[in-house]
Amino acid sequence: MKAKEPSFFRLVATLGTAGLLSGLILVAVYLVTKPRIEQNQAEALQRAIFHVLPGTVETSPLVLEGDRLEPHEGKLSELHGREAVFAGYGDGGELLGYAIPGAGPGYMDTIGLIYGYDPRRDVIVGMEVLESRETPGLGDKIITDDEFLGNFAALAVEPEIVPVKGGRTQPNEVDCITGATISSESVVAILERGVQRSKPTLAELETAEEVPGNGHAD
Repeated sequence: MKAKEPSFFRLVATLGTAGLLSGLILVAVYLVTKPRIEQNQAEALQRAIFHVLPGTVETSPLVLEGDRLEPHEGKLSELHGREAVFAGYGDGGELLGYAIPGAGPGYMDTIGLIYGYDPRRDVIVGMEVLESRETPGLGDKIITDDEFLGNFAALAVEPEIVPVKGGRTQPNEVDCITGATISSESVVAILERGVQRSKPTLAELETAEEVPGNGHAD
């Protein structure tokens, strides 16, 4: 005897139940892992701040409120989605500069990075890529290529940051990676936009007696 085929409504109910259960499992996994993921990201950010601001022993997070930077008293993981910079201080409490996150389109996807900026010398003193999905073996050299990363040890930002090929001859030039020109130029574009956006606000801090949120005098 031929088995009776399940009705249309039974099929819909079965698929709907399976979809609902799958969705609930995904949401549960997301909620369970989200705090740990955010904590790992915050720890990676903290390490990067010290890396791009050589000599830093203490940091102070500041968030942009309107056109002013205000101190952030909470955890770094709570800064997600907010525009922030991080003041870095040396052993004697002197302000060494600011670590500034930035992001923009790369060759494959968005590139997220952070760079150290010394406002007194008007130079970038370090750069680290935090997030990238650029082509393995080519575009991802923006993370691993020591010669490329060396461009950002003392990179002048005036009159503007310029990408070049074949070697830098000026302090405001970045020698791009052969075979990863688009990714290299994307990093330069992110830095240039970030500097132009942040310099006016940071310049105001330089004229203040001390940076908000920290007792160290400038």
